Amino acid sequence: MAQLVATMGIAHAPGVTGWIDRAPKEEQEAVLAGYAEFARRMEALKPDVIIGVANDHLLNFPMSHIPDFCVGIGDNWEGPAPWFKDWLNVPDYEIAGYRDMARALVRESAKAGINHAFAEHLLFDDNWSVPLKFLFPKYDAKFIPIHMNPIVPPTPSSGRCLEVGEQIARIVRDYPSDERVVVMATGGLSHDPGGVDYFTVHEEFDRWFMGLLEQGDLEKVERELPFEKYLEGGDGGGGELLAWLVAMGAAAEMGRPKAESVFYVPSVPMRCGMGGSYWDLT
Repeated sequence: MAQLVATMGIAHAPGVTGWIDRAPKEEQEAVLAGYAEFARRMEALKPDVIIGVANDHLLNFPMSHIPDFCVGIGDNWEGPAPWFKDWLNVPDYEIAGYRDMARALVRESAKAGINHAFAEHLLFDDNWSVPLKFLFPKYDAKFIPIHMNPIVPPTPSSGRCLEVGEQIARIVRDYPSDERVVVMATGGLSHDPGGVDYFTVHEEFDRWFMGLLEQGDLEKVERELPFEKYLEGGDGGGGELLAWLVAMGAAAEMGRPKAESVFYVPSVPMRCGMGGSYWDLT
């Protein structure tokens, strides 16, 4: 059977590729060192499959009909989407999909009462282009993108995201292969693109959130994180941290609910709290 070897939550803010030079040198170095540590761990694990969970950013789905979760079932993926090419500073890339496992995620989740949309084609922006560039620069693993809605009410609840992660872990555990799999949730931390808090990083909220994941108490997470709480991290971006709960739920299903906070840098020039949490399942 396939083996889930790690899950993680990590920021995907475009400032780290598009305009990192505007940040003080010490912030640049700290953020890049954090991504480098995640890259080192991925190189050591050598996963065969990446299951990604992130905000769609209304790139593929308009506000009028955005699904809670949409699983990409395509055979191949490429990015970044055309509008992002000129400023995101991520070279064009291609990465293989994994149709069979992706379809299993859709099919087996439905049997458990969790119904996901699915799509053959999805556009990628910073949600995947930033973390893939840093963590998987060879683009040599198979990738299953799961685009979610963390911004247009009603969003999936914290409890639902934990359940989605738990189910992903069960499906991977029962999948008939010997492949090594990681769940990579991306988004956050506090930011508010184009909003009133665009030039604000809510460090206290970010550190509280990462500390909550360190405790590994799923009931407490569900109790203390109604959707309104995420808005303390920015109306336009705080909800992206729902994706991290998918990673936490998957880790909890494997008996490892407590996260390790790998790095955190509150960077106003990058317009985001930059950080990452990690669950080692080996």
